[in-house]
Amino acid sequence: MVRVQFQEMLKGILLRSVIIACLLFTGCATTTEDYSNRGTGDVEDRSISDQERPVESDIDLTKVYFERGNAYADKGQYDQAILYYGKTLEITPRSASTYINRGQAYSAKGQYDRAISDYNKALEINPRYARAYNNRGIAYRAKSEYDRAISDYNKAVEINPRYGVAYLNRGNVYSAKGQYDQAISDYNKVLAINPLSGRAYKRRGAAYIAKKDYEQALSDYNRALEINPRDAGAYHDRGFTYYNKRKYDRAISDYNKALEIKPGLAIVYVNRGIVYCDGKGEYDRAISDFNKAIEIEPRNATAYFNRSIAHYHKSEYDKSFEDANKAQDLGMQVDRKFLRHLRFRTASER
Repeated sequence: MVRVQFQEMLKGILLRSVIIACLLFTGCATTTEDYSNRGTGDVEDRSISDQERPVESDIDLTKVYFERGNAYADKGQYDQAILYYGKTLEITPRSASTYINRGQAYSAKGQYDRAISDYNKALEINPRYARAYNNRGIAYRAKSEYDRAISDYNKAVEINPRYGVAYLNRGNVYSAKGQYDQAISDYNKVLAINPLSGRAYKRRGAAYIAKKDYEQALSDYNRALEINPRDAGAYHDRGFTYYNKRKYDRAISDYNKALEIKPGLAIVYVNRGIVYCDGKGEYDRAISDFNKAIEIEPRNATAYFNRSIAHYHKSEYDKSFEDANKAQDLGMQVDRKFLRHLRFRTASER
């Protein structure tokens, strides 16, 4: 009876670990896709190398500096982008689009308060700038100020009822708050505006997973893959759905496909390893996958913890205890009963 109870506890720990691993991939981390397209003004596109040529006196400096900022931002060189947006604002201090673009660069650097300050300035100049509300909502979401984020997204769609990105972002915040029906409603609105939004299908699929409506989730991931057959994230998420339906071979097939497209995704190795461990009892294969995940992300607590479980199933209690402690050192809250049990098994074998 004790053994059965412990196995049930272990399975519960594993399930929570799987959910964490899935949410890390399908969750609502901010990406460049959450923003509207960056404003480019009415200047022809220029590469950074072109723009670094000496500025002629008859060229509109404002447009040149603004486009330099955009070009650096597109290359992920946010400090340089901020520099040139600042130069633009020295000449045209009431350029709302420049404040928005600089705010987006600050957000990319994780400087959310500075981003919010820039979005506030944009809204002082143009109180009906929907894009400023959307972007400020993204910054509030990153600060876990969900109600403020929702308020901003509400304002964005009030100004522009067909602002699909704002509905998508509001749905993501509702998902983060565990309000999945409201999230699904917003993703439906996105799809009414743009039936080919693969992101909306994936995010709605994740909401259905949270509601344990796996058939609807599968339908959404299938549709996302019809739209983009090279979407590694959709393969991963569909694989997770198959895992929950106990269709382990299909789950592994989807994880394999995701890794063919993007070989460096540690989370896919973690979740494929979980299928090998929990679904198929192939512990050596599971450990191999967890090893690969740790090789890619040496501070991946979820990989260490699941490797601990695989070692436990192989009666390798020293290794299991070591990995569980490592996961805890990396910030995971490991079940105390599990740690006590491992400590006991390790000591009894010495």
